[in-house]
Order: sequence, then C-alpha cells, then structure tokens
Amino acid sequence: MASFVIEGGHRLSGDISPQGAKNEVLQIICATLLTAEEVTVHNIPDILDVNNLIQLMRDMGVSVSKKGIDTYSFQAADIDFAYLESDAFLKKCSSLRGSVMLVGPMVARFGKAMISKPGGDKIGRRRLDTHFIGIQNLGAHFFYNEERGIYEISAKQLHGSYMLLDEASVTGTANIVMAAVLAKGKTTIYNAACEPYVQQLCKMLNRMGAKITGIASNLLTIEGVDELHGTGHTILPDMIEVGSFIGMAAMTRSELTIKNVSYENLGIIPDSFRRLGIKMEQQGDDIYVPTQETYQIESFIDGSIMTIADAPWPGLTPDLLSVLLVVATQAKGSVLIHQKMFESRLFFVDKLIDMGAQIILCDPHRAVVIGHDHGFKLRGGNMTSPDIRAGIALLIAAMSADGISRIHNIEQIDRGYQNIEGRLNALGARITRIE
Repeated sequence: MASFVIEGGHRLSGDISPQGAKNEVLQIICATLLTAEEVTVHNIPDILDVNNLIQLMRDMGVSVSKKGIDTYSFQAADIDFAYLESDAFLKKCSSLRGSVMLVGPMVARFGKAMISKPGGDKIGRRRLDTHFIGIQNLGAHFFYNEERGIYEISAKQLHGSYMLLDEASVTGTANIVMAAVLAKGKTTIYNAACEPYVQQLCKMLNRMGAKITGIASNLLTIEGVDELHGTGHTILPDMIEVGSFIGMAAMTRSELTIKNVSYENLGIIPDSFRRLGIKMEQQGDDIYVPTQETYQIESFIDGSIMTIADAPWPGLTPDLLSVLLVVATQAKGSVLIHQKMFESRLFFVDKLIDMGAQIILCDPHRAVVIGHDHGFKLRGGNMTSPDIRAGIALLIAAMSADGISRIHNIEQIDRGYQNIEGRLNALGARITRIE
C-alpha cells in the first residue's frame, strides 16, 4: 500500500491542465463494444480505473492499440465468450465499478452478458436497480446465480420501450442508452441523466450511426438501428479536477491558471466556489485564480447560512462536495454542506477535525463548517484515504497545513487522478510518494 508524505505550507504558481474525464471515458470505452469496427478515443487519462478497464477489454478479446500518449483504438470484432464466463473475468468486474456498463452493449450486440457485483468507492449504498430495470424494460432477462454470486443477463432481441427512471443515474442512463441503440423500435427515457458525459456518449453513438434525440435534456428518444460503425472521439477535460485545482489555489493562497477547462461544460461549478468567496476569471477557455489572502462565504439574500448541496445535473456534482467542504475550513464564515446522494461520503471529516478544522457532523448527510479565515492553520496529520474524492480533499488539506502529513491508501487517489504528485510538485508542492 502506497502513501503520500506532504510538507504543507507551500504556495503554488503556474499553469496546470486537467486530465481527460474519468466518468466519461469509462462509458466511452464500454460503448466501443457496440461495433465490430475500430473506434479511436483521444484524451484518455492514465489512471488506475481506466487502465484496469482497458486491460479488461483486452482480456475480453477486444483489439486495443495505443496510438499516442493519450490515444487508444478499440476494435471489438472477436469477443472471447469463454473468458466472459470465467472466474477471472468476474473477479476483475467485482473490483471495477465501471464494469457494470459492459452489460448494455453486450446484451444489445451479442444477446448475453455476465457480471459480478461491481466494486468501487466505499461511499455507501450505490444501487444497480436503475441499470437492471431499464435493461429489463427493453426485454432482457436477469438471473442471479447465488452459487457464483453473479448476474446472468440474456435477450434474443431487445425491443424499444417507454421508461421513467426512478433516479437520474448517470451510469444507469448510459447503460440503458447503449442497450437501446440496437433495440427494435423506439425507446423513450424520461428522467434521464443529462450530464455532459452522457451528452458526449450520445453524440459519439450518433456519429456511429445511432439515432438519439433530446441530448442535453432529461427526455431521450432513441430509434433503434441494426448496426453501428466506427468513429473517433475526444474525452472532455475532467470537471472534478478543475474544481479540485480551484480549491487547491484557494486553500494554499496560490495563483494558478487552469488551462483548457471546457468552460461551457462546467455548469454550476465555478459559481459554487464563488459562493465560498473564491475569485476567479474566465480567460478564453482557461480559469485564472488569483492569490487571495482571505475569502468570505456568502449568505443567502435573507441573511441565512449558506447551504451547498449536490443534485443531478445541472445541479452540483456530488464528486466536488468533499473539496468544497475542505476549502470552507479556511474561509471566513460558515456553510452547511449537504451531501444528499451518498450516505457515507462525509465520514472523512473526522480526519479534518483531527487536523484542527471546526466541523460539526450533523448526520451522515450534513456537516456545518465554521471557517478559520486562515487565522488558524490546519495541523499536519496521519490519515487514510477512504475514496477518490475524499482522498483529494485530504491532499488539499495537507498541502495547506502546518507540518508534515501522511496519507495512506493513495491507490484510491490514483484511481481518479493522473500523476497527481508530479503535476503538483511542478507547481511548487512538496509531495513524496512512498511505496
């Protein structure tokens, strides 16, 4: 198990570019199974979750070629169905959350799929009901094999259907869309997720020959086609990294320029940081964050305490609440952080409290943060990363703290952030990886 040793108190300066979006690329790679032709994908981040999925595709028989530093081609012309029934395949699926999105493409194109319960972050219950019920609505049959602990899914032919999703699940919507593009007839998905990453998937599928309308709304209509063909696709910059870098600049009182952020796809993220008093400027497609010695949390118009809560797009992504929470610890004022979508994501705040942060954990979903206004710096601490997003929040806290901090289980951070210590050290941070 690897660890980071962080010497806090160093200001950063310079330019940094966000990696390709993790939450998009997992969908896009799975979608390459929908055609026997070559699909080329650019701006793929070199992170653990993505690399594991790429290797899983190779093991499944997909021809994968690395065309450049962040460009891969995928050609799913000859799938190894014997491997898909093996314990080795199912074990890999159980450690990779994104593997659940193999179900839609496999059932749509080949009429069958097998998968074990996927793994991922330890952030509370993450249901698969939306995925399974949606694909069942298209005519697939699900069987849970208790002896092997796996789901077996089959369908002679999928048929279009109207469905109202019980939650606007991003991966659930992606899975259902990938199944529906090859179904007979029309599929209507209401309460669909409309995140930029789902939009990107739908646009790529349309270039491959799919017929999807309503993109960027929560009402998608899909006319099934007989087959799809190859295409090229470029992954968006990772909005979670963009938000993480904004938070880092504020906490370390640094001047940073975040390059090529695809500003139009950031939604409410910049304004959420502005609510904490953080100044930033849009410069073309870059974000410039000036040095700020202090930043003050806004109040609502009636004077009540600011509340920042997650919500389905175009609301605030839950993946940034951990970062916003840690940034608030050095703001002037107080804020209520309300994590509605996952019940265990705020449990990392006990580590911040140990570092000297003033946080009241009200329940598994809500925490009140009372900012220090940089009048009292956090203390270096010894901590363990419970998930990707808490991991980066703890790293930000350690970078701003007095003294030395250690973060263990940084494999969780590696799952979502590419060479994070190298990129931050180039800006002036002092982070050492210890294997």
